[in-house]
Amino acid sequence: MRRSYWSAIFSSVIILSSIFGWAQQPFPFWNDVQQLMLEDLQKPWPRNEILFAGSSSFTKWQAANEAFPEKTIVNVGFGGSTLLDQIRYMDYVIAPYKPKQIVIYCGENDIAYDSLVTAHEVLNRFTKLVELIRERFPNVHLSYVSMKPSPSREKLMPHYREGNNLIKDYLKTVKRSSYINVFDAMLDSAGSPRKELFVDDMLHLNDAGYALWQEIIKPYLK
Repeated sequence: MRRSYWSAIFSSVIILSSIFGWAQQPFPFWNDVQQLMLEDLQKPWPRNEILFAGSSSFTKWQAANEAFPEKTIVNVGFGGSTLLDQIRYMDYVIAPYKPKQIVIYCGENDIAYDSLVTAHEVLNRFTKLVELIRERFPNVHLSYVSMKPSPSREKLMPHYREGNNLIKDYLKTVKRSSYINVFDAMLDSAGSPRKELFVDDMLHLNDAGYALWQEIIKPYLK
């Protein structure tokens, strides 16, 4: 079944690649998505486990499985993706794994990339993604990791905080869901992002940052 699924998917990939060329991306992050698909085809990843989906904060969490040794984590985070990208590629990135739980980190880039994207628009995009996931997996547990406060994006923190609160309130209406708040623990006593949790770009997490996430996320994993 898995082979036939990917055979059908790759037929469409080959057609698209012949039209656009493998190196030329018809949509953002298409090359990243193709790479994820190829890796799974060559060495299939587990099904019916916990799926980490989202943007680069998950992509760069190379040691996610080691962080939760009692769980099996399938990490399909890609690039600097937005919620629109997660929606666009859901049938390529999320759906094939038939997860028992989906943990999502995404939304931060939506606001950072486009000054016209508001916290309410992030909520709308997230709601759409949840609806698409629920259509395919009515009983899957959904967890959302809050948008983090990064020093390099400190000016956007009010938007991230508002977006987090909107998503938190929305998830209260969604069965089998949870909101994971990493935002507050990443602030110092003055309310600024804790720089010691980040690598030099002041956007992505270092080992200390991921250790903090591990501690906060662990109780929510099924």
